[in-house]
Amino acid sequence: MIEKVNIDSSGYLQFISYIKKKTGIDLSLYKEAQMKRRLTTLYEKKGFTSFRDFANGIDRSSELLNEFLDRMTINVSEFYRNKSRWDVLEQKVLPRLLKEHGQQLKIWSAASSTGEEPYTIAMIMSKFIPLDRISILATDIDENVIEKAKIGIYSERSINEVPADMKKKYFIKEGAGAYYRISNEIKKTVTFKRHNLLADPYPSAHLIVCRNVLIYFTEEAKEKIYRNFSQALKPNGTLFVGSTEQIFNPAEYGFEIEDTFFYKKMVKKTV
Repeated sequence: MIEKVNIDSSGYLQFISYIKKKTGIDLSLYKEAQMKRRLTTLYEKKGFTSFRDFANGIDRSSELLNEFLDRMTINVSEFYRNKSRWDVLEQKVLPRLLKEHGQQLKIWSAASSTGEEPYTIAMIMSKFIPLDRISILATDIDENVIEKAKIGIYSERSINEVPADMKKKYFIKEGAGAYYRISNEIKKTVTFKRHNLLADPYPSAHLIVCRNVLIYFTEEAKEKIYRNFSQALKPNGTLFVGSTEQIFNPAEYGFEIEDTFFYKKMVKKTV
């Protein structure tokens, strides 16, 4: 245990250094104004008056460290978020990938939060191949949300966009409350692991889904992540991003536009 974390009253840059040493998370790669606002709201709510005091509190309390991780990660999600884009995945992208690569598709849901995204992918995939042949890797930096995803219980609001047939087939209402549990059949298709997009090696995949997360990173960090996604994708693989994350120079990262918010890895032509 550290007796006193040495952070001056201005605080934030030293706080970044402290957090990187303690957790491996580099806050300097997140947009500063947004992150400072989120964390200041948290530490004031907890009765701290500066980043220095907040760091000392985190050092004394694993519970506060977990709350910090929850606040710095973006855990707002829902099934079939921006449904028209999922329709493109179902009607255009997946049929092509399955035709080109067969049923053993490697799928990675990056920054998957509480599981709505990878479970949505599994439900869509179930229209094409049996559930026991579906294998999706879902990762997030926050172990707390990973545990929630593994439990798989969601509010009624979270499943508003789920098609009626899928809701009937894959969700079980919990008691008298407005909560639903995802079926074990769908759960078994997804493996959850901790992963830091800014530090850890990237798994290879035919389809990478990473939505509504990159907007919180600096331009430098986003460029690094796009390059890593491109390297991790197999030839003709697809990256699916969120509705506020359009890549304006896809060719720079070895991508071509497959559809709005879908980017296909270009295959290098041999002479």
